[in-house]
Amino acid sequence: MTHATYVTLEGVSLHLPDGRPLFSQLDLQLDQPRMALVGRNGVGKSLLARLIAGAILPTTGRCLRAGSVYYLSQYMTEEPGCTVADLLRVKPVVQALERMEQGHYSPLDLDLIGDQWMLREHLLNALANARLSHLTLNTPVASLSGGEAMRVALLGAFASKADLLILDEPTNHLDACHRQLLSEQLDKWPKAVLVISHDRVLLESMQCIIELSSQGLIRYSGGYSSYAQAKDLQQKRAQQRLERAKVEQKREAQALRAQRENLERKQARGQKQASDSNQANILLGRQKQRSQLTHGKVLKQQDATHQTLATEVKAAALGVEEPHSIFIQPAKTRSNAPVRSAELIEARLPFAAADEDPLNLMLTRGQRIAVSGPNGCGKSTLLKVLAGHLPLISGVCTRFVHTAYLDQTLSCLSPRRSSLEQLQSLNPAIHQGELRTWLAQLGLGAHQIHLPCAQLSGGERLKAAMACVFYRAQPVSLLLLDEPTNHLDLASIQALEVMLKHYTGTLVIASHDHHFIRASEVTHTLKRIANGWQIAQS
Repeated sequence: MTHATYVTLEGVSLHLPDGRPLFSQLDLQLDQPRMALVGRNGVGKSLLARLIAGAILPTTGRCLRAGSVYYLSQYMTEEPGCTVADLLRVKPVVQALERMEQGHYSPLDLDLIGDQWMLREHLLNALANARLSHLTLNTPVASLSGGEAMRVALLGAFASKADLLILDEPTNHLDACHRQLLSEQLDKWPKAVLVISHDRVLLESMQCIIELSSQGLIRYSGGYSSYAQAKDLQQKRAQQRLERAKVEQKREAQALRAQRENLERKQARGQKQASDSNQANILLGRQKQRSQLTHGKVLKQQDATHQTLATEVKAAALGVEEPHSIFIQPAKTRSNAPVRSAELIEARLPFAAADEDPLNLMLTRGQRIAVSGPNGCGKSTLLKVLAGHLPLISGVCTRFVHTAYLDQTLSCLSPRRSSLEQLQSLNPAIHQGELRTWLAQLGLGAHQIHLPCAQLSGGERLKAAMACVFYRAQPVSLLLLDEPTNHLDLASIQALEVMLKHYTGTLVIASHDHHFIRASEVTHTLKRIANGWQIAQS
């Protein structure tokens, strides 16, 4: 079955502002209804998506689009004054409709509105159908949870009627129910979609997976299982080619060495025989010259053979993907930390309903608590209260130990400062070389650690934030993590799981990644119920 070609890349290269090449000579056709783009953190997936959408231009090559493209970033806007209408990307039209109602409109407003006179009604109806009827087009984005903001942004994408949707990490912040709803929406979408994701469930439903790496683009047919199987087979074959090339290189090196030694023996024997036969000096000189010439030709041929084999080994090695080794240093904890880490007494959380039961909660050393509940139920609010970032409406919140908090917006990072600068300020007594090693183990290279954090990819930014949260001079006995696997590739998630297994303090996690929750070996679940919260052993 043939499909329309939505986008064609021809020889596309992109250089970063500092001149470094991110990717080179990419050729690609986006011609399937359900496509995915995968790759390691920092390889350039989001920048490639923005290039495809026309938000940035390639350094060389061209991008041909057969229709409209809508790109949904993995980051929701956080500018002051942003509203639901901004997330839906309809604010100019909504404002034009408001001016029409007030009688202060211009011809430009009529052009903006076009045939969208019922836009507000349609969008409010869509919000209600998405169980977001408590929102209006003027609701501030700052009052939304991460899941609510993503659901609103997805509504805007599906309402766009674009020929190609590009959804960058669309399952970030979504609970299981809304991940399923997203999957159903994608099934019903009549046009094309390209998702950028590490969500294996979502990837399984794709018709093809395109992998971006330092070597370029490779396209795989089918969903995640087919991709993983094909990639595994590809890597095994590449490893076999490399081993064969190395064996051939070694065998040929031995043969060349034997040939050279044999030639040198012959040369020495010939010179000795000529000398013993009392030949004239002029004849001896000619024989020596011929021998040296022959020896030089052989050495030149051997050098060419050696270079050819070295090139073949190098080419074979390019096909073998190096293991993506990530290591996270265990967060320091106090061996003599108090048994109690934090306590909530008759606590009424911000934004809670008037009839909600107050929360009484004691957190103790060694507890590992998963906070569970649907989008918008207050999980992030609870973590912010425990971290001391939000006050209670009433009641008492007490922290007995040093606390570290990794939130969804990575607010611990200064966008203008580098990860190395910020980590150094948290650890003034530690040599910069050791800090560089810690960041390198997280997968942040020598160049990235000097960039302002605003210039890092989503995964790189999260790793920088993790460094600033976990690697503090002062031991952390209460660790609060809000959706810590968002933006991370699989290798980085696994490294985080390993680190948390060795963490001995009190751990509180809010995450919709059930595999990650299981791997974190939680001891208790704090679950949202109809009139409040309930804690139980896992």
